[in-house]
Amino acid sequence: MESNQLKLTGNSYKLGNVKLLDVAKKHGTPVYVYDAERIEKQYKRLTKSFKGTRAKFMYACKALTNINVLRLLCNLGSGLDTVSIQEVQLGLKAGFKPEDIIFTPNCVSFEEIEQAVKLKVNVNIDNISILEQFGNKYGNKYPICIRLNPHIMAGGNYNISTGHIDSKFGISIYQMRHVERVVQTTNLDVKGLHMHTGSDILDVDVFLKGVEILLENTDKFRDLEFIDLGSGFKVPYKKDDIETDVEDLGKRLTKRFNKFCRNYGRDLELWFEPGKFLVSESGVFLTKVNVIKQTTATVFAGVDTGFNHLIRPMFYNAYHNIINVSNPKGKERIYTVVGNICETDNFGWDRKISETKEGDILAFCNAGAYGHVMASNYNSRYRPAEVLIHKGKAKLIRKRESFDDLLQNQVEIKL
Repeated sequence: MESNQLKLTGNSYKLGNVKLLDVAKKHGTPVYVYDAERIEKQYKRLTKSFKGTRAKFMYACKALTNINVLRLLCNLGSGLDTVSIQEVQLGLKAGFKPEDIIFTPNCVSFEEIEQAVKLKVNVNIDNISILEQFGNKYGNKYPICIRLNPHIMAGGNYNISTGHIDSKFGISIYQMRHVERVVQTTNLDVKGLHMHTGSDILDVDVFLKGVEILLENTDKFRDLEFIDLGSGFKVPYKKDDIETDVEDLGKRLTKRFNKFCRNYGRDLELWFEPGKFLVSESGVFLTKVNVIKQTTATVFAGVDTGFNHLIRPMFYNAYHNIINVSNPKGKERIYTVVGNICETDNFGWDRKISETKEGDILAFCNAGAYGHVMASNYNSRYRPAEVLIHKGKAKLIRKRESFDDLLQNQVEIKL
């Protein structure tokens, strides 16, 4: 079975030079495993692609919030993109400076916005109601960024695209006159403009069209310090899959942005918010095969996890390559891989996988993003452990939950 992510050495699949079977044996399954070297490689790929301009990368930590991963990216020089006050607090604890954190919430209370102000991070506002409230309270005493919706589809999945006309994110570009009135009336200090079209940019030209829309609206704000283009850089999930050509985008966008800065009369910073791009390919999810079940039509490989641990296949119809790391060179057979919870939780229909028996370890590839962070205790199952491979060693960075964790915040009363 081919894998662009894992290395097959002899009869062992490795991630970051560590045998995956050794990780499963030591830490049990299910377990998320991340390769620090791959994260660093992806970060450096971005910085190299945009070296011709004042680019700044703010890791979108909703993809993976383990504090060790946050510290790793902080040490690389990354900033942080957050969407909740809890993510802001995690970022500060991990070592990020307030000025290197941007807070871009959606449909939160004004009280949460006020908490972000107290923590002195960059505040990004995406609706006119909050914009008015913020202006009335703070005026020009606290600078802000404004998130606009360019009304374009830069990705292929409507559910993960956030820049189309039906999206709840951002202020419509057709409301700019209203925005101007609020800014002028309340004397707001706007230092940044932002857009994020969502995950999986399939067409660089469509993304650049959104950039033009954003730049066209800068003439209404003469004291900008940065333009934030969000992210959505696509990574490949299977062989010959489409991915965003960040090198090509870097060349084209650097040229356009530098020209814009000359016309604007000031060298602005160009911000991006990569999440999946940085961590997705770093991660695999290891599971054990509990049972091989053959029906009249299908051979099921039932594993010791479910969508309570990896919801992307059921939630987004996402594809994860599945490899039998216990039998790397075995004859391929066709299996439908399913979970162990009381739901229809199919990870993959009719997959070609090396012949699999009960007790084998399967690896779900590209599982570094939106895996553990979206896990739950459904069916009262424990959330899995996390392991980081750093400098050739596999280190536990989150313990597997226990029965005590299930009861920790429950309050027992007399009945």
